[in-house]
Amino acid sequence: MKSTIFILKITAIFLFSALLHAGDRPAYQFLQNDVSARASSMAGSYVSMQNDPAGIFYNPATIGTSLAPVASLGYASHVLDIKAGFAAYTQEIQNIGVVGVGVNYINYGSFSGRNDQGIETGSFSAGDMALSVSLANLFEENLYYGITGKYIYSSIADANSSALAMDLGLMYLIPGDNPISIGAAVSNIGTQIDKYGSTAEKLPFEIKFGGTVKPEHLPLQLSVNFHKLNEERDTFLDKFTTFTVGGEFIVSKALRFRFGYNNERRKELKIGTSAGMAGFSMGGGLVLKNIRLDYSFNSYGEIGSISRITLGLDV
Repeated sequence: MKSTIFILKITAIFLFSALLHAGDRPAYQFLQNDVSARASSMAGSYVSMQNDPAGIFYNPATIGTSLAPVASLGYASHVLDIKAGFAAYTQEIQNIGVVGVGVNYINYGSFSGRNDQGIETGSFSAGDMALSVSLANLFEENLYYGITGKYIYSSIADANSSALAMDLGLMYLIPGDNPISIGAAVSNIGTQIDKYGSTAEKLPFEIKFGGTVKPEHLPLQLSVNFHKLNEERDTFLDKFTTFTVGGEFIVSKALRFRFGYNNERRKELKIGTSAGMAGFSMGGGLVLKNIRLDYSFNSYGEIGSISRITLGLDV
């Protein structure tokens, strides 16, 4: 009971901090990027997907179903030579629950610096990183909870900033011939501890909700997620326009095919009357005895595309 009260107090402090800066422009936008190839090929519809250590970046409750030690690491080639990657590990600890650790980063590359006279002063780099520690457990039958603590660091040349944050998640399983999982997460509740300037920036606080279902007689997991439900919209129904849809076909024992659609991304990247393939994603996976290899392709229309590759290991 004491530990539960402590967690509730810490949560209240972080929530208060998030609300305090609710009107500011968020920093650390990389925290809302997709991380793993499996998740990104499904357009980030991952708040209710199970058995993946990368779930700590989407909904910490989902790792509660991963009892065996599992590791995952990945790399992404972004547009404009931006590089990103992650690593995650989960393991059950008796009488505690499933514990996960993870790191995700993004490197924006090198830039040429100039002073106010336009004279070159040398090159500099910029990047962001987040270290995560998660705990998930069974709250009651078929209902899992999860919590993640994060340390976030950002740097541009000689300047840097940092923040502390937490994610909270729930996942409910409905077993049966056509199993359903329902997930919800509150992400990036926190505050800066070191600022770039004199003004504190808020974190990209987000509330998301979704479900995954296996349709009858189909080797498919279909997920629908609603993102950024906390953001103000013109009407109540507009809150549900920031949605993603993702699916995973089990082609064979070893092969997977995945697809996804991000409605917000497609609307934002529309140029004139056309958006091309912006917002659509696809990918596949190879599942061997102790190794899983995943690839994803995400289209950003005229801007370009992002490819990701992820390696999973049963430790």
